[in-house]
Amino acid sequence: MAVVEETAPSRRSLDDVHGSVAIPKGGGPNARLRKAFAFLGPAYLVSVGYMDPGNWATDIQGGAQFGYRLIWVLLMSNMMAILLQTLAARLGVVTGHDLAQACRAEYSRGLNVVLWVLAEIAIAACDLAEVLGTIIALKLLFDLPLLWGCVITAFDTFLLLSLQRYGMRQVEALILALVATIGGCFLIQIFLARPDAAGVISGFRPSLPPGSLYVAIGILGATVMPHNLYLHSALVQTRRIGSDSASKRSASRYYLLDSTIALNAAFFVNSAILVLSAAVFHRNGIDVASIDQAYQILPEFLGRSAPILFGIALLCAGQSSTLTGTLAGQIVMEGYLKLRLSPWLRRLATRLLALVPAVIVIAVAGDESTQQLLVLSQVVLSLQLSFAVIPLIHFTSSKLNMGEFASPAWVKALAWTTAAVIVGLNGKLVLDQVADWTKALGERGLALGPVPASWLVGGVLYGLVAAAAGLLAWMTVKPWINPSPQWTPQPSVKLDWVRALKPRLLSRIGVALEHQQTDAEILNRALGLAVANPEPSELLLLHVVDTPMTRVLGAQTADRESTADERYLADLVEALRARGHSARAVLLHGPDPAGELVAYLKNDPVDLLVVGSHGHGLVRDFLLGQTVDRVRHSLEVPMLIARPDRAGDPLPHGPA
Repeated sequence: MAVVEETAPSRRSLDDVHGSVAIPKGGGPNARLRKAFAFLGPAYLVSVGYMDPGNWATDIQGGAQFGYRLIWVLLMSNMMAILLQTLAARLGVVTGHDLAQACRAEYSRGLNVVLWVLAEIAIAACDLAEVLGTIIALKLLFDLPLLWGCVITAFDTFLLLSLQRYGMRQVEALILALVATIGGCFLIQIFLARPDAAGVISGFRPSLPPGSLYVAIGILGATVMPHNLYLHSALVQTRRIGSDSASKRSASRYYLLDSTIALNAAFFVNSAILVLSAAVFHRNGIDVASIDQAYQILPEFLGRSAPILFGIALLCAGQSSTLTGTLAGQIVMEGYLKLRLSPWLRRLATRLLALVPAVIVIAVAGDESTQQLLVLSQVVLSLQLSFAVIPLIHFTSSKLNMGEFASPAWVKALAWTTAAVIVGLNGKLVLDQVADWTKALGERGLALGPVPASWLVGGVLYGLVAAAAGLLAWMTVKPWINPSPQWTPQPSVKLDWVRALKPRLLSRIGVALEHQQTDAEILNRALGLAVANPEPSELLLLHVVDTPMTRVLGAQTADRESTADERYLADLVEALRARGHSARAVLLHGPDPAGELVAYLKNDPVDLLVVGSHGHGLVRDFLLGQTVDRVRHSLEVPMLIARPDRAGDPLPHGPA
């Protein structure tokens, strides 16, 4: 019996949208422009992490205290971000692995579990910053209490998640619109503030005014987000890129352009926040330490429109990371654990992890606690960042896996220098914050028995930092002293070609109908299979009546919709038989279409099931999951998902 080895991956990164964006082919200036446009997008989703509320807090503080003199820190941070995000994009393009999958291939199972936990904590911390930004914006714009803002943010995420049903380009368009709104709001505010042009230009000259080191570290520490590196390495695989070297090289160049444009837009936003703070607060000798304080003071200097623009921009910044946080969580969980959750469940879990501490702290400590929570989220992100940066540099420097695309010596030198700066500054930020917390506990005189609380808490926190440092040191040296074998997409699988290439007859074809215009495409596909089959096939027409009455009466339901559905199926069966096809209809009843289909087909199986692709409504898709997904995970029956042919002429409603 002939066997061959199959090494193709069984689950690709972001499998549902993997390779979903086609790349135009051909030459000439117009073709290159179309190709560049097709590649633009992933970095815009990544860029929202560089203008989140955590960045706002450090930018406002830097501008208020030191004027324009820390703009160069933003520029340096942006250059580091472009380098790291470009490496993440190249990893995904060349190896077909996202960063989490690469870590799973390189490190041991135990270490990967630890890295997964750290990545999940970082995603929850990032989501905490987005939650805080949204509830602060709602309070500033509508005077909504923070706790009510928490309730709204628990549900707003699902509205944006609904966009994923329409494809990645639509998601990218929404994010681009939010980023453009943020930039437009600050452009107007800068025009109103009339900053000193000479001062802004002089801010690009490196200098550290007395007392500015801590703020500069905060700006750097809040810039590169660890989840963005996971996200970018997966998003670049949504483009349909060839497997040859020329295609990968071309894609890498276009993604460099994508990262440069998007991250420079983020740099503009961060610079605008700092410049606005410097032009309004520093120029008037006002020390501002929080976002809401800045909002309250703006009208005094820029008029009534300025705080409204400020609040709108903050709301957009808080909302823009909703989808990216969900996608990053999906990438991390699938990459490290090979575990996939429904997007709504994944998002709900992440949002609850962010909301629970926010609600507790706000309820106990009051509205002023939001600034401390923002600081906490940035410290957590800073602690985790190194665990994403170090592996990324190792992986993209490996000739074993990157081949001719491995980073050259000068890129490796820049990358390791960047890593050293990020690790050092973020480490100092974490240690300083732990020291502040320990000192604050000591000043309060709290104790647990004979042991001061500051000793106990300080010992635990410093112990965690030491453990993290030891783990990071091992991750740094491991690929050098004990490199893993060359990655393979998955363990080799032996495929029986004799069995695989033997045609399977389709004696019974199930057709799940929806009593909508999409049934035309579903029937077209089913009939195409039936006609191509060497022997006559029976078409089993299935439809589930899911009206409120079916919850009570089940199959005894005789309302108007049930009667119409029954007549609809009968007419279809008659039309099919008139054309020489064998067909029969089964009308099912119940509030759960997927469950009813699965239960029936387990008792009366078919050789193939043809279904539509759009699900059964937005709200019920979120609550119950899409019908297609639930059926295919519950039945061991091959399925053909018929997507609407928008270019074709749909059949009229009902049989011909």
